[in-house]
Amino acid sequence: MLEIRDLHVKVEGEEREILKGLSLKIPKGEVHAIMGPNGSGKSTLAYVLVGRDGYEVTKGDILWNGESVLEMEPEERAAKGIFLAFQYPIEIPGVAGLTFMRSALNAVRKTRGEAELTTPEFMKLIKEKAHKLNIDMEMLKRPVNVGFSGGEKKRSEILQMEVLEPSLCVMDETDSGLDIDALRIVAEGVNAMRSKDRAMLVITHYQRLLNHIVPDRVHVLADGRIRKSGGANLALELEKSGYAEFQEEAA
Repeated sequence: MLEIRDLHVKVEGEEREILKGLSLKIPKGEVHAIMGPNGSGKSTLAYVLVGRDGYEVTKGDILWNGESVLEMEPEERAAKGIFLAFQYPIEIPGVAGLTFMRSALNAVRKTRGEAELTTPEFMKLIKEKAHKLNIDMEMLKRPVNVGFSGGEKKRSEILQMEVLEPSLCVMDETDSGLDIDALRIVAEGVNAMRSKDRAMLVITHYQRLLNHIVPDRVHVLADGRIRKSGGANLALELEKSGYAEFQEEAA
């Protein structure tokens, strides 16, 4: 289970808090969605979960499977099964996608005390998973995300997620920049990973993604705190009414 307790976060070197007492629980086997207006702290939450530099936790805790991750480096969190799909995946010139994914997978396996995959074993695995996501193997021979379309970048990230098989999947606005066909393919990849042993957090502005990835719970994040929680229908309500009432409450 992911358990976030009264989390307060600010950017290092600044005084203004972004997260102002956020509390949330996501049991394994469930998919939760966080929706909210711009500037509410959605991406900050995603970054803090994986330990990105530049943010300071001033109060509260983050527990994954009952263990605090706040003092862990990002690579330690990855070894514990925490994965973030970025809103804007970064480019890595000079590093082929296949090389990147094999190195990442074997690094995680080594940390967990598992045997590294040989090249033939890895290629068999990657071909099977790439085919499901409509990814051509030639695309994976190119430098990571360099010259990729928005849809290619997102499919590549979902492929990384499927290869690494994390137990906590955090997706920061995965639908950003996707057309209808790319959105469907990405959503199918995410849905294929739903499991009783895996928790998922989907961060999005829009309800359209949740037509494809139907969440167990929806939470509204505004002004750094969870303002309302409900079932999947809450996303439909937000699509009609927007976030005005929550922004007014925060003010």
